[in-house]
Amino acid sequence: MDLRFLRTFVRVVRLGSFSAAARELGYTQSGVSQHIAVLESDVGVPLLTRRPVGVTEAGARLLEHAEPILLRLDAARADVARVAAGPPSQLRIGATPLAAGFAAELVAPALAVTVRVGARDAIARAVAVGELDAGVVDGVAAPNDPLRLPETGARVARSQEEPLAVAAPLDHPLAGHAIQMEVLVDARWIDAPEICAPLPELASLARAEGFRPALTYEGSDVAGLLALVAAGHGLALLPQRALDGVAALPVAGPALVHRTEWLQDNYG
Repeated sequence: MDLRFLRTFVRVVRLGSFSAAARELGYTQSGVSQHIAVLESDVGVPLLTRRPVGVTEAGARLLEHAEPILLRLDAARADVARVAAGPPSQLRIGATPLAAGFAAELVAPALAVTVRVGARDAIARAVAVGELDAGVVDGVAAPNDPLRLPETGARVARSQEEPLAVAAPLDHPLAGHAIQMEVLVDARWIDAPEICAPLPELASLARAEGFRPALTYEGSDVAGLLALVAAGHGLALLPQRALDGVAALPVAGPALVHRTEWLQDNYG
């Protein structure tokens, strides 16, 4: 299976267009079509529908394997490049919004430093492929469990766990009380996937159905999210230390923590 064709397949699926994939990869549209045709011949089944462009059941299964394979290949190239380049003259750090305060621990005063704030999976991938030298990412997990990150091969240099609390308006009837997450499954929630655990992931972790969004927040500003909570637009699950100007409902069950991981490449 040719990795070039596999990469073309992933881009067509993600962009939903042969022409868009051709522009991004620097091929002609006919070249992209040929790549997909050869790949389908290799595996012996159709992987994509053409009009409209979509993924078949077999294509969806291949996609599950293709993205981790390509990511690890890019990470391997980045590791080789790091060894060849020698010590860096600048330090590029990535952090998720709630972990940005920890990025200062990675700063080396003798180097020029750039800090990028972004989504958890994007930061992990950027560390793996050499776009960033280190990263600090966070999320919700069971105690002592690692975060659910892409299979990048990046090393977790250290981790930290801290208590979680549900952020609620100050006049919430449960203000001041520890809660079981299941009592809030039908409450109004704010879905803020760039800051908090996405609500479908939260439902999986809490082993409960519900946690449906009343509002979607697409920003990465924690203060903006807390302002929405304070105004009564919905609840949010956050590390207890981050709550300011809202009521904190400490999570008594299920056993979940807010976990922060410091990521480095294998030569960091």
